[in-house]
Amino acid sequence: MRFKTKDLVTASVLLALGIILPMVIHMSGIDGTIFLPMHIPVLIAGLMVGSPLGLVVGILSPTLNHFITGMPPVPILWIMLVELAIYGLISGYLYRKVKMTLLPSLIITMIIGRLFAALTVLLLGKGFGLPVPPIDIYIKGITILSLPGIIIQIILIPIIINAYERSQNSLGF
Repeated sequence: MRFKTKDLVTASVLLALGIILPMVIHMSGIDGTIFLPMHIPVLIAGLMVGSPLGLVVGILSPTLNHFITGMPPVPILWIMLVELAIYGLISGYLYRKVKMTLLPSLIITMIIGRLFAALTVLLLGKGFGLPVPPIDIYIKGITILSLPGIIIQIILIPIIINAYERSQNSLGF
């Protein structure tokens, strides 16, 4: 598969943001599970540059963050790896391939990503013989605790994508 240089650069910048944003949030003392700083660049990557590069940004963001900062810690790393990979993949697929409008693409992607995260928790728990909370309690927990981050994503991401698309249209891309 061949990628445009512009898309590779965009994906690289979003990957860098996926590393820098969590560092800034953690340095400020804010819990990353509340504002979900790594999710924003990954969702934007899928929407801007499509599924393949969105998937790559979704895989590399938590992996590189873990190796650089130790966050997310290992049990959470695997869950975030699956969740963010799904975010990058599905957001690009729904928005760019299926041509679904922006907000439904974003919301459906966030739901699917969280379901895959819950499934990963279940599989890791069962696979390692760990006690697993009931899956509905886990899903409610990651949704309610992360509500500020979800709201930020629903407000901020469409603004960013619309501005990006307007700039691309005005430049003739």
